[in-house]
Amino acid sequence: MARLAQTAGLTDIQQEILSTVRDFVDKEILPVATELEHRDEYPQQIVDGLKELGLFGLMIPEEYGGLGESLLTYALCVEEIARGWMSVSGIINTHFIVAYMLKQHGTQEQKDHFLPRMATGDVRGAFSMSEPGLGSDVSAITSKAVRDGDEYVLTGQKMWLTNGGTSSLVAVLVRSDEGHSAAETAAAPHKSMTTFLVAKEPGFGEVRPGLTIPGKIEKMGYKGVDTTELIMDGLRVPADRVLGGVTGRGFYQMMDGVEVGRVNVAARGCGVARRAFELGIAYAQQRHTFGKPIAHHQAIQFKLAEMATKVEAAHAMMVNAARKKDSGERNDLEAGMAKYLAAEYCKEVVEDSFRIHGGYGFSKEYEIERLYREAPMLLIGEGTAEIQKMIIGRRLLEEYRFQG
Repeated sequence: MARLAQTAGLTDIQQEILSTVRDFVDKEILPVATELEHRDEYPQQIVDGLKELGLFGLMIPEEYGGLGESLLTYALCVEEIARGWMSVSGIINTHFIVAYMLKQHGTQEQKDHFLPRMATGDVRGAFSMSEPGLGSDVSAITSKAVRDGDEYVLTGQKMWLTNGGTSSLVAVLVRSDEGHSAAETAAAPHKSMTTFLVAKEPGFGEVRPGLTIPGKIEKMGYKGVDTTELIMDGLRVPADRVLGGVTGRGFYQMMDGVEVGRVNVAARGCGVARRAFELGIAYAQQRHTFGKPIAHHQAIQFKLAEMATKVEAAHAMMVNAARKKDSGERNDLEAGMAKYLAAEYCKEVVEDSFRIHGGYGFSKEYEIERLYREAPMLLIGEGTAEIQKMIIGRRLLEEYRFQG
């Protein structure tokens, strides 16, 4: 086993799960990832294999048919999967966030209805916050829900849904000013937001009355997984599909989901960086210049040393953030730091590996070309570096408040 990115203190069960996932990645994902990615083909056979392994229910409690594992176990599995192909980890991530939000905030009826089928992967989740003119300003959401008897009528356009087409359950954040005056909404816009659990048929076009999923958004990287818009035009949702049964709590529910999602994105960065390092150090020992492998040149050794150190540092911060959340403590500081560092280091490690490959790194025949296009997504997913720095800075000021 490679020395980098090892995690101390794992149980026998955690080690067994990771070993199983690692073998699956080596045998079922790595041999086909680049070919599928170049075709932008959904990896159905890989997804079916993950369902058989029970990974869609990894963190869902055993009482609902899941494995009841920790965030740490999940993050380490994501790291392994992203090492094989980052898009596959994205297919699992949004599902996991919706399942987590249901587990933490759903009513008992909502948990009983959705979680058992989510554990098997028969119901697949996606979540939706962003809008075309929104960016990172979640308070500027314009999609809205209006009460009409025992239903709500939803209208608006959402963007950047991972699994938008293949999912059958979407957690959608919209504005619902029910119970709030205009002045209250203007002063505290977050308190007027509600998360709705919207069931739909997988596919594209009008997937239920009032709900349309246009075709996939074409992307530079992160291919295979479907990224879409979501258009609501008179979409009727029963009142019992308000997450938690009470309006006005959506923003906080979503932020809780995004917080664990940031640990997941950090894990993806760790996995992609580790794969880039593996490719770089292997190629450096095979490629010869001036009569010897380029790995024997000091300049390349320095680069490999820097890459390995970044892989190790990002992994350690990701593990720390996951363990903090598992302990029941607030982890927004640690999750923000882990996501920020892992994403930045991933970009740098991938670029260094690309440089080691020289001209061949620019060829689609080499795997590093795919990683070079995938890494930038981590810089913006679940909040840009600038957003993470804002979160980190505010939390530090809370922790180190000057007592003058």
